[in-house]
Amino acid sequence: MLESNQIRMKISLVIHGPEVIDSEEAEIVLEKLSCMGEVEAQLGGTMGKTAVLDAGLENVIDISRHLKPSACIESFFESSDLVCLLNRGKTVETGMIFGEKVASRLKDPEKKPLIQIESPGCTDGKLIPLNKKAGSYIEKLSEIFGLPAESPLPFQDSVCLENCQKTGKTRVIRELSGVFPGENILVNGLVIGKALSSKISIVSESGFITAIEGGEIKEHGLEKLHNYEKRDPVDLAGAWVKSGEIRRSSSLLPEAEKENVSSRKSGPISRAGVGVGAGTGKVVLIDHAAENSYELASGAELAVTVGDDTTAIAGDILYRLGIPIIGITDGDCDNVTCETKIFPGSVVLRLIEGNDDIVGKRIKQELLKGQNSAIFENLFAFKEDVLKLAESSIEAVFEY
Repeated sequence: MLESNQIRMKISLVIHGPEVIDSEEAEIVLEKLSCMGEVEAQLGGTMGKTAVLDAGLENVIDISRHLKPSACIESFFESSDLVCLLNRGKTVETGMIFGEKVASRLKDPEKKPLIQIESPGCTDGKLIPLNKKAGSYIEKLSEIFGLPAESPLPFQDSVCLENCQKTGKTRVIRELSGVFPGENILVNGLVIGKALSSKISIVSESGFITAIEGGEIKEHGLEKLHNYEKRDPVDLAGAWVKSGEIRRSSSLLPEAEKENVSSRKSGPISRAGVGVGAGTGKVVLIDHAAENSYELASGAELAVTVGDDTTAIAGDILYRLGIPIIGITDGDCDNVTCETKIFPGSVVLRLIEGNDDIVGKRIKQELLKGQNSAIFENLFAFKEDVLKLAESSIEAVFEY
């Protein structure tokens, strides 16, 4: 039993992913933890922000910071008596692997008690002590949540280095866990391939991905990842890598708030009904960086999104912020999100295959003067310019 002077201790909860929000597990966990003390909650990662807004929990869960779960935990170590990590993996086993990886990144993992609450709403949910100090709290939490304790998995580094005898270069091999055949494989939010088996390893040499063992590469995705002709290297060991959908669960957003979409097929384009009015405002470009939409769209009145998946993800995020988009797509969607909502006043252009990136580059160079954002005196005129620039490639226009 905890002593009476410990009951009002300070507890910090790091919440990972949208699934624990959409399933309403986060609210239940917060309520139960409040029986033990003062609780502070923060979101770790990016994609859960949308779920928090949908659930109306932005005043309960801090979504103002853009930190990885390990960074959130280390921040809480400075001020809390107990830190908990709330997660809902595809399976409990994959959730435990995630917790083990997070704990392995901590600089001082024994600084404060750390416990993972994994899939508490599932019949096989578990409590996992992620350090030795957690032991004194496991029994109490097990009683509160009605969950059994499980020993943490032994640490297995998912990244290994080896020298390639043929090229003399160092290869980075990163193994993915919890993959199901047919799922998309994403690196830094971009789909770079598809899983053909449950055992997937991504291989890179000198910062450039060369193979997906157990899967197939999507060449266009790699082009985007390495920034086309600029050929930017990627730190595979430190990159955000996952498989499947970015948001597996359904939104808690009320059906009444979901808008209808009408489409007009290619042909003469009547621009009178397209989108935003003629006011002044900031336009931002979101080009294959959808996971950073909250930060990129700060202060914007309008966003141009380039790519099918980017438009789906960023459009869904910006819907919550009340920001319309001009989506530049070509029908090459990898279905990385289970549903998408677009803010009224938006317009999505579907172009001839392969033209979304070309038009996106032209918008940046010709309309935004090579920058990722700009202030325009007339937003309607800007949208007119985009339509003129893309007109020869347009197959369909979708207005929201």
